[in-house]
Amino acid sequence: MKILVLGAARSGLAVARLAIRDGHEVTLNDGGSVQVPEDLQTKIIVITGSHPESLWDEGFDLVIKNPGIKHTLPFVKGFVERSIPVINEMEYASWGVSYRYGAITGTNGKTTTTALLGELLKVLHPHNGAYGNIGNALSEIALVHPREKLTLALEMAAFQLLGTPTLHPQVSVILNLTPDHLDVFESLDAYYQAKMLVYRNQSEDDWFLLNLDDPEIVKRATNVPCRVVTFSLDKKADVCIEKGSVTCFGEPLFDLSDLQIVGRHNVQNAMSAAAMAFKLGVTPAQIKTGIQAFKGVEHRIEFVRELKGVRYYNDSKGTNAEATVVALNAFEKPVILLAGGYDKKTGFDALKPLTSRIKTLIVYGETKHQLASLVDKALIVETMEEALNTAFALAQSGDVVLLSPACASYDQFKNYEERGRLFKQMVMCLPS
Repeated sequence: MKILVLGAARSGLAVARLAIRDGHEVTLNDGGSVQVPEDLQTKIIVITGSHPESLWDEGFDLVIKNPGIKHTLPFVKGFVERSIPVINEMEYASWGVSYRYGAITGTNGKTTTTALLGELLKVLHPHNGAYGNIGNALSEIALVHPREKLTLALEMAAFQLLGTPTLHPQVSVILNLTPDHLDVFESLDAYYQAKMLVYRNQSEDDWFLLNLDDPEIVKRATNVPCRVVTFSLDKKADVCIEKGSVTCFGEPLFDLSDLQIVGRHNVQNAMSAAAMAFKLGVTPAQIKTGIQAFKGVEHRIEFVRELKGVRYYNDSKGTNAEATVVALNAFEKPVILLAGGYDKKTGFDALKPLTSRIKTLIVYGETKHQLASLVDKALIVETMEEALNTAFALAQSGDVVLLSPACASYDQFKNYEERGRLFKQMVMCLPS
């Protein structure tokens, strides 16, 4: 088979190696300037610097696209118009293995839930873990352990769900639905419909966890081909809170006091991960132990440092307004909020009811003026570093300084991870 891999990021390189192992002819194309590892240079054709339209007619049988490359690009559409299948790395990797999956999607909370589920699953097999949009390519584990019977947590973004026409999870969840990625999807409905694809390949014995607290999901979750298991923070459901414990069909999985990560939203994330682990064979006792040990994930309301009585938190993964709302609600009193970045065209209306939870708003980047309009006296700077230095100068003992940008990072950074790690480095360098 003749395969074109679009995007030379981590997942692209991994799936290129996997396709070579499978005996296919591979071309790797990236629009930027990339350094291809030596072990691949002699085995594949590499085209960088642009996406030549001449590739449309090179006779490819399959295109494996990095989800970071927009599916709406005319270059990508050119393959679709020529009836050449366009899939993603997870779809291809799943063809050659017999793994079980817990698939997690939604607008916010995916990474925390996936990371927690990955940790819970490790009691079943040491090579189990978290893969997909969380940063670990499924192709990487498929290369190393192709014949083992693994059970994996998969974080699946909307772009990835569009490219996984056959991947079959044994349990799935849509955590929540709020506006996002309207810079790519032609409408909010198209974005939401992409999320609903998470259960399309499930069968009768599988579970889809239905969040009764999200009316948008309840409205859209129709014709589900597997068993629907409900969950709720407030309502009576199959998975719910009873007498201080999260239970699944009446079976206690963990106590709320076991949870080490802050915020009501994290109760829901842990509830989802625990129910998925239970379905996949983890015992309640093992779930309880795993919940007690879980300290959270990098870049999601991550405590960085306390300095002169001021606590600094990194929420770089807060890439939309709704995620920043969740972060603001995680604290008991108003915070000094650092926000700004690339404009995804989703707006910031969700933050308006939360302005009372902001002691001082410091904004930077491409969206600084839009965000500044939320409050009467926002402080406007150009960069995240200036925002942090401004917060350091005015913060008093007892304050919380929170980086939760409400925006993507692409105006000043490669991704939210780079943004978050730089923020943490800068916080650690603040003079004591």
